[in-house]
Amino acid sequence: RALTACWHRPRPPSLPPTATMPARPWSNALDMYRKVPTDLLEGTRRGSAMSYLCILSMALLAYLETRAFFTTSLAKDLALDANRDSRVRVNFNVTMMDLKCDYATIDVVSVLGTDQNVTQHVTKFGVDAEGVRKRFAGRNKQQDDVAHFDEQVKETIEELHENGEDAVSLDPQTLTFARNENEFLFVDFYASWCSHCRDLAPTWEVLAEVMMDAASAKLNSKIEGREHEYSEKDYEEAVKLELPVFIGKVDCVSHQALCMEQNIRGYPTLRLFHDGKYYADYRGHREVVEMTHWLTNMEERVQKEKPKDDGEEGSGISSADNIARDRMGVEESREDMKQAPRRPGRRGSTDSPEEKEWVEKMNRHRTRQKAEWNDEEHPGCQLSGFLMLDRAPGHFRIQARSINHDIAAHMTNVSHEIHHLSFGDPGAVKSLERSGSDIFPPGFIESTTPMDGNVYVTHNVHEAHHHYLKVITTELDHEDYKPSMGASRRAYTVLQSSQLSFFRNDIVPEARFTYDLSPIAVSFRKKSRRWYDYLTSLMAIVGGTFTIFGILESGVGAVSGKKRR
Repeated sequence: RALTACWHRPRPPSLPPTATMPARPWSNALDMYRKVPTDLLEGTRRGSAMSYLCILSMALLAYLETRAFFTTSLAKDLALDANRDSRVRVNFNVTMMDLKCDYATIDVVSVLGTDQNVTQHVTKFGVDAEGVRKRFAGRNKQQDDVAHFDEQVKETIEELHENGEDAVSLDPQTLTFARNENEFLFVDFYASWCSHCRDLAPTWEVLAEVMMDAASAKLNSKIEGREHEYSEKDYEEAVKLELPVFIGKVDCVSHQALCMEQNIRGYPTLRLFHDGKYYADYRGHREVVEMTHWLTNMEERVQKEKPKDDGEEGSGISSADNIARDRMGVEESREDMKQAPRRPGRRGSTDSPEEKEWVEKMNRHRTRQKAEWNDEEHPGCQLSGFLMLDRAPGHFRIQARSINHDIAAHMTNVSHEIHHLSFGDPGAVKSLERSGSDIFPPGFIESTTPMDGNVYVTHNVHEAHHHYLKVITTELDHEDYKPSMGASRRAYTVLQSSQLSFFRNDIVPEARFTYDLSPIAVSFRKKSRRWYDYLTSLMAIVGGTFTIFGILESGVGAVSGKKRR
């Protein structure tokens, strides 16, 4: 009955043929996030474990990404050097271990020109054998423009030798004898090929004749009014015993070992010995009166150094000085030479004859009054300062040269220690040090002075070290760089290499610094990530981590399902 009732239940009225179901909106046709019924999902322990690992991985990667977003880094940019300066500054502090300040000169050579014996902005200090600056008097010792010979001597050396040679030629044995037998010995160490030595030869011979005349006058005063039995030969020998200063000369070409033993670096070297020991070198004007005046001062200094109760009389160099003044026609007395010349009361232009005469006299006076200098205590020279170099390939060099001597190449040693060498404004690097180390890469400051503290020693003659420097411009455009007042926003890094070079026997060795500026400039800037890069990375972390762990979970599930079957 029930089935019959269900079967005969009346049906609902059918819809009209024209009626249809309502259509879904067109906007619902796009659905990338379709839902799966919850009843079809099943939780597992493996899925739970993977979920926790996925969340931890997302959190860790998000933390690292966030920290990287808030961290800045340095980026290096390369570009053509836009520096329009015509010159670049090089700062240096170099000690020449075995080169006197009298001979140490600096030359600058580039493809645009040559500057010899640069002295502007350069300071020289004499140093002792230990490299210590002991006397401030050695500061800025420059070479004097001295007279190379006495223009009052008109005779040639051949004419002066017609009546005998008064300047005695010495060899190692006779030099030792002369040093032991004479209180004062004045020796000219020369070379036969030296032009300065050839010019000096007549003047040196006249100086020896003056000493012989002084000795003769002294002997005559002793025997005046008394009978004597001197023969002509004995008289000549007696005169030699009365010499106030024995005048000698040594040819360093014939006696090279002797001159090396005496440490002769340039020709001519005029050296005074007292009681057999080195006393001083003469550097004044090579004129007869100037040399006798200097010898008289040396005698006075020796007398002051002796004990007061010594009782020994002087050698009579002052009488030789007077004879020299009479012979050379010099009216100026020793007292006048000791006093500074008076400047004209009515000063005119610098081109006036009176002003020029005063300048010449003052220069001579300053040469005479210079502080005494013992080269044996100060064999080296420290040179410091800065040079302005053309922004073109070139080099600067430290070498031995003298306007008054010819340098002996085999006696020139240019071993040196570099205390400091850098390019550009030194205030820029100091400002970098104050600004902190996060605005330039590690080792940047060290790369601006790569040669500081290096020592370059030569052990053989005719050798020297040459240095090659590649200079790279660095623009300091970092916003955290705070230069001090007047400091540049440009620094220079240096790539250097050094090698030992060999010279011909007739070439004087030199310490050379060859430089070349790179056409490429480097700049550093602070690099940080954009906010949209950060958001993109976070989304990639979330999606990628979820997908990777989903693949892992599916793979693990597939493998475990096969094992159960």
